[in-house]
Amino acid sequence: MAHSCFSPVTRQGVHIRNSLVSCTTSLLLLMHLPAQAWKTPDCAHSLCLDLTVKSQSGPGKPWYEAQGSVDQKPVLHYDSDSNKVEPSSPLGEKVNTTKAWTELAQTLGEVGQELRMIMSDVNLENSMTRGPPTLHVQLCCPCEAEQGTAASWHFNINGQPALLFHAMNMTWTVRNPAARGIKEELENKGLANDLRSISMGDCDHWLREFLEHWKEVLEPSVSPTNVPDTGQSPFMLSNAWIILAVTVISSVLTSI
Repeated sequence: MAHSCFSPVTRQGVHIRNSLVSCTTSLLLLMHLPAQAWKTPDCAHSLCLDLTVKSQSGPGKPWYEAQGSVDQKPVLHYDSDSNKVEPSSPLGEKVNTTKAWTELAQTLGEVGQELRMIMSDVNLENSMTRGPPTLHVQLCCPCEAEQGTAASWHFNINGQPALLFHAMNMTWTVRNPAARGIKEELENKGLANDLRSISMGDCDHWLREFLEHWKEVLEPSVSPTNVPDTGQSPFMLSNAWIILAVTVISSVLTSI
C-alpha cells in the first residue's frame, strides 16, 4: 500500500524513512510546477443569449429579437427589422467593433431565420398555444465550455417549457410532447449540430474576446487597504512553505 503524507507513523523506522522520502519527493516536484498550475480559473463569467421568434407580429414590430448579456448585465440587442446588433450598454459599446461582435451578429441573424422557418413548418397542438405561438430560446455558456462542459439550449413556447437540448452529448429532453415537431425539424435540417457548435465553441470564443476589453469593468481590483502588498506572488509564497517543509523533513530523516 502506498504511503500518504498524513498516514499514521509506523513502528518500523524504515517505513518512516520511506514515507518521509516519498513526501519530500512530492513536495520537490510541486516546486517545479509552472506558476499557471497554482492559479485558480481566470474566467468565471458567462454569456447568455435570449432569442424570441414570433409566428406573427404587428405592424412596425419585429418578428425576431435577441438580447445578449454577460453576468446578467445587458450588452447587446438584435432585431429582424434592422438586421443589426446594437449595443445596449457601455459594455456593448466597448466591443461593438470587434470580430466577435460581427460574428455574433451574423449567427443571431441566421439562427433567427432558421427558427422562423421551423415554426412555420410545425403545427403546434392547441393545448400548448393560446393564440399565435411565440418561441423563446435561451443559451447561457460559461468560459469553461471548452474544458469539457457545454451549455444547453432551453426552448419555451408561449412561456411553457418545451425542449432542452444537451449540446455535449447531442440529446434532447422533451418537456412537452407538443414540441416534438420542433425537435424533429431541428434534427432533420442538421441544425442540432449548429447549436452544438455555437454552445461548445463559438459562444466561449465570443465571450473571451469581449472579456479582453472588459478586464477593468468586470474584474474590479481589490483595494490596497484591504489586502497588504507582500510583494510576492502566491506561487512564491507556496514555494517558501514547501522549502520549509522539506527542511523539517530532512532534519527528521537525519535523526532516524
